[in-house]
Amino acid sequence: MPYFSLDEKLNAIHRYQDGTEGVKSIAKSLGINHEALRMWIRQYEYHGVKAFEKTYTAYSTAYKLDVLNYMNENGTSPNEAAVIFNISSPGIIRKWRSQYHEHGLDALKSKKKGRLPVTDKNKKITKKQEPTEGSVEALQAEIERLRMENAYFKKVECLSSKQGKITKQDKSQIVYELRLEFTVNALLELAEIPRSTFYYWVKQLDKPDPDVELKLLIQSIYEEHKGLYGYRRIRDELLNRDYRVNHKKVQRIMKELGLKSIVRMKKYRSYKGTVGKIAPNVLDRNFKAQKPNEKWVTDITELKLFGEKLYLSPVLDLYNGEIITYTVASRPTYSLVSEMLNQAFKRLSEEDELLLHSDQGWHYQMKQYQHALKKKGITQSMSRKGNCYDNAVIENFFGIMKSEFLYLNEFESVDHFKLELARYMNYYNHKRIKARLKGMSPVQYRTHAQQVA
Repeated sequence: MPYFSLDEKLNAIHRYQDGTEGVKSIAKSLGINHEALRMWIRQYEYHGVKAFEKTYTAYSTAYKLDVLNYMNENGTSPNEAAVIFNISSPGIIRKWRSQYHEHGLDALKSKKKGRLPVTDKNKKITKKQEPTEGSVEALQAEIERLRMENAYFKKVECLSSKQGKITKQDKSQIVYELRLEFTVNALLELAEIPRSTFYYWVKQLDKPDPDVELKLLIQSIYEEHKGLYGYRRIRDELLNRDYRVNHKKVQRIMKELGLKSIVRMKKYRSYKGTVGKIAPNVLDRNFKAQKPNEKWVTDITELKLFGEKLYLSPVLDLYNGEIITYTVASRPTYSLVSEMLNQAFKRLSEEDELLLHSDQGWHYQMKQYQHALKKKGITQSMSRKGNCYDNAVIENFFGIMKSEFLYLNEFESVDHFKLELARYMNYYNHKRIKARLKGMSPVQYRTHAQQVA
């Protein structure tokens, strides 16, 4: 295979991520096998630019064994393992596997090259010898390493289940607790934190907690309102009591204390009875489409931010799960839906025969909406009354969007939320892969299908 510079590899990867070209066409233009290009893409997704930095690594026997064990336990191929462990070529792993199967553990040992240096008296310089692999000492050292990892990850798992993200402070605390049982050096290497970071947090352990009073007050307010207050309302209550505290600090303290509002968003329902004509359920839960712009689904969901309500109205293509377009407004007026329709119609061609499915919300019963569909030759379909499963795909998208985006991010304003929502929608369409799309994103799947056709 010809040599490619870092810029050339990144350019090929970006061409693929843009969604305008498929792997095979890009590989053909470069004169390489498409599987090699897939390796570049996977390596970049796992490790970024570092995946292509030249390294001259001498892999230890333990490391080789870890790779082979990982493959055996997870059913991973050499190609996938090379990506995960950032090994330059899957051929190296195949060689290790072959050596191990034919000759056992000894075949994985690295052979030392060159001659040992000698002293003036022509005597070899002796170094502290490590235990021979397979010996009792080596097995004891391996058992000790596994025992340390088990103790460390048990504490990590306990913390992550309580507060989610594990910080360097948390890792330092765990190392401090285990320091009498295992060596600090080995623990720091396992935790992947610098020595200086560890000793910085150790010094903080002896200092009194400056937020003791605030934590007691937050706990008191939370219990007083029986868990109904989230961090923003508690921040407002603190302000009422002359405590000026940033909402992010209140949120952090509540996470530390394990306090969370028991109130959850209610689903917005636009059904107000029969205000117009109800269309039949033509879709009838047949969520499979053979081509783009054959079946679309739409709905409206309510979001609460900064004490206000926002309404999101997207339209989704059942062929590949792609969000065709969406609108956001502070009120669920008909313009929310009409603007969405006008934007979505730009994706249609004269050859498209489209079915558009929704629930029985009042927007979709209106004459203006039905006239707009009829004018474009679009067949209208509606779910049965009170049956959310008839529009399950768009409901599933709302759940994904809220779990992956809304609940995991902090927004400075409504405008900031809209900006981040646009980025998420772009990510969802262009980069977020789906198993049912053969590991491709919606846009990649559509582009690939068009190229094959």
